[in-house]
Amino acid sequence: MNQNRLVTVALTALAPVSWGSTYFVTTQFLPADRPLFTGMMRALPAGLALVTLTRRLPRGDWWWKAAVLGALNIGAFFPLLFLSAYRLPGGMAAVIGSVGPLWVAGLAALFLGEKPTLRTLLTGIAAALGVSLVVLKAAGAFDAIGVIAALGSSASMSAGTVFTKRWGRPEGVGPLVLTGWQLTAGGLLIAPVAFFVEGAPPALDGRNIAGYVYLALVNTAVAYWLWFRGIGRMTATSVTFLGPLSPLTAAVIGWAALGQALAPVQLLGMAIAFGATLAGQVTPKKSAKSSKSTQSFSSTEDNKLDSSMDVMSHSVRR
Repeated sequence: MNQNRLVTVALTALAPVSWGSTYFVTTQFLPADRPLFTGMMRALPAGLALVTLTRRLPRGDWWWKAAVLGALNIGAFFPLLFLSAYRLPGGMAAVIGSVGPLWVAGLAALFLGEKPTLRTLLTGIAAALGVSLVVLKAAGAFDAIGVIAALGSSASMSAGTVFTKRWGRPEGVGPLVLTGWQLTAGGLLIAPVAFFVEGAPPALDGRNIAGYVYLALVNTAVAYWLWFRGIGRMTATSVTFLGPLSPLTAAVIGWAALGQALAPVQLLGMAIAFGATLAGQVTPKKSAKSSKSTQSFSSTEDNKLDSSMDVMSHSVRR
């Protein structure tokens, strides 16, 4: 792995590491039982701030593309994730969500022409196994709605990752602009659902406000900017293999800040999941022909959008 790629992977990894702090901040700083309001507060203020800062609005077909990406990565993902967490016992939602690399491998093969290898599939299974050892506690009653929501949240984020890669960005538009569009679209999608289901916003004290500011700025605006930046520079599968860092970070924070013990089996799971994350960043050597094909999916920072999308469309049709 060359130095530039190492820096890209490290910066992108900061996104799921940041997301791993969500549980701690939510339980220690935010009002209880307001998951949809919290999802809206994570996305909408951050999105509006970025749109105001960058002063760029979508044009042409990017209005509906930004709306679709915002719905997949934010608007559908947040509510489904919270629903699964509330209905499933002891980390089961995180376990089901850890199959994200397998979702992305299948979708990338269908829409990006990135054929999954046996190593990719085995690494994805190892990542899910490692996460399950870390977070899965005593089993509770089976909840079909919770399981469907967990699978839906994982599929939604995976599809958002793949289509973010496939569509790239408009010429001259950086990842910060694209992040603002998606967070705004996703937040606007969550807002009416939050008010309809949960009612009027709760009264907030200084501790609540500090928690929401952290979630909106660090956990969402900066983290998603790094995530979308990484998608533009790495394969979709490599990016999603960084996902297990989120539950691993949550486990470490729970141990360090909340006094939650880590059993030997959890330490083993952390080692397996972290090893799978590293293995997911190892890209096999390609021939000159396949390397040229892979470049057609790079971001518009490296290629002009028109030629990149023309080659991509041809490749997908094949």
